[in-house]
Amino acid sequence: MDIGRLLGEVRTRRPLVHQITNFVVMNETANATLALGALPVMAHAPEEVADMAAAAGALVLNIGTLSAAWVDAMVLAGRAANEHGVPVVLDPVGAGATAFRTASARRILEEVAVAVVRANAGEMAALVDVRAQMRGVESVDQLDAAGLAAAVAERYGLVAAVTGPVDHVAGPAGVVAVANGDPQLATITGTGCVASALTGCFVAVAPTPLEGAVAALVALGVAGEDAAAGSRGPGTFQVRLLDALAALDPATLDARARLA
Repeated sequence: MDIGRLLGEVRTRRPLVHQITNFVVMNETANATLALGALPVMAHAPEEVADMAAAAGALVLNIGTLSAAWVDAMVLAGRAANEHGVPVVLDPVGAGATAFRTASARRILEEVAVAVVRANAGEMAALVDVRAQMRGVESVDQLDAAGLAAAVAERYGLVAAVTGPVDHVAGPAGVVAVANGDPQLATITGTGCVASALTGCFVAVAPTPLEGAVAALVALGVAGEDAAAGSRGPGTFQVRLLDALAALDPATLDARARLA
């Protein structure tokens, strides 16, 4: 899997990544998108989402601070993206924590052709009726991440990326494990949402959604490893993570990828 080449494609083509995302992470995901080399736009008004999605290289739907109006806008944007061949990434933040979140994620999956779902294990479990304990938007159970990725991929006919200490990406060809990363990625808010944003960047240029999803998780994992070196805590780590994303080297990214 030529991950370095895909990073080069992101930086050469600079795809526009339309993100309907949550208030907590808008700044973080926009800056991460820019640091990687793509262009972010955060538009959520129903009056413009279809036009924006149609013009984008990828669409990322994130339900972290959802409302009924936002879900409607996500469906409008998703349908426009489908009509124009724009890949859609769904981040079902907090699915399983409340009935509204779970129903909203499932509605999007029913009404929009999603290319990639990126979530933690508890959120993925909610999409396939597996019981899991959620505390807010975080999963606190020990779950079979690889099995959940495969189950979601099969049920919905898409690529499922479950992130955790080891990430698992499932698609038609099976499950790929990505072991890059650092524990400090879990000490700041929004790194899962950043993973989804970067997935949008890569699927905009990748030959397949699975290759895009794997490349995004390798890139974030390697950047996390670099950011952790010399970090003094969550504050410095967060700043160093943006620097590390910008400094990623296409020539060496493949060599550092830990895939199984």
